[in-house]
Amino acid sequence: MHKLRFLVSRRWVAFALVVVFLGWVAWRLGEWQFDRLEERQDRNATIERNEKAGADPILEVMAPGRDVTRDTEWRIVEATGTYAVEDTVIVRYRTREGAAGVDVVVPLELSDGSSVLVDRGWFGTDNRGATSEDVPEPPTGEVTVTGFVRQDAEGDSTQVSDQSTRAVNSAEIAEALDREVLGGWIDLRTESPEAATPLAPVEMPELNEGPHFFYGLQWWFFGALAIFGFFYLMYDEWRGGRGPWGKTRDEAARTGVAADRGPASEAAQEPAVDRKHHARQE
Repeated sequence: MHKLRFLVSRRWVAFALVVVFLGWVAWRLGEWQFDRLEERQDRNATIERNEKAGADPILEVMAPGRDVTRDTEWRIVEATGTYAVEDTVIVRYRTREGAAGVDVVVPLELSDGSSVLVDRGWFGTDNRGATSEDVPEPPTGEVTVTGFVRQDAEGDSTQVSDQSTRAVNSAEIAEALDREVLGGWIDLRTESPEAATPLAPVEMPELNEGPHFFYGLQWWFFGALAIFGFFYLMYDEWRGGRGPWGKTRDEAARTGVAADRGPASEAAQEPAVDRKHHARQE
């Protein structure tokens, strides 16, 4: 056991702590990826289930001042009303396949006086963006729409200025427009009657599992590799190898030879050299 005393040295203790930390980080990142995989699977199952179930009346699912919950998101709802074109809100910086564009959000006024925010789709623009006057108008008169219920975004990106924003938040838009709106918003699926100039449909999430499973395995592999490397270096040090900081046996041998040829050895050889020198002079 005396050969394992190096494990209690400061360097090896610090090395072990670093490996434990890296292993823990890799484990947590792997769990995070598998959690995201589970969330994505749940979302995909919810979307597929809701598409089969069809649309529910909007006021049974959404209400003013009530947040959209995780269980409610991706429900399909149907609403009938009139678009308030003058209150169109532009969602900036929405690119598709490298092309600049915006999403167009228009309040749909319902029979009870409240409104629901409808993301009608994407409109391509140049780099300067667009205003509500630039985008095609929705159908006039009474319109029946269906769409997926979405949760409000959060953070600074939801601030509304000049009827434009970077992310949709019903409370922020309601305050900016001075309008009572339902909590959350909907991504348009169908619109009847259709607009004279339709927008590009809202991009729906792909119903696949993504790369999360393989990312999770990669993180766990990195953690296992760090632990394996630690024990390999420990074994190498134990059998006399170099370990992470030691020297190989060849280096140690060369160091020993150099020590034998130090000043004491040179002093011992000096008289013999002097005798040869005197012999040549005679």
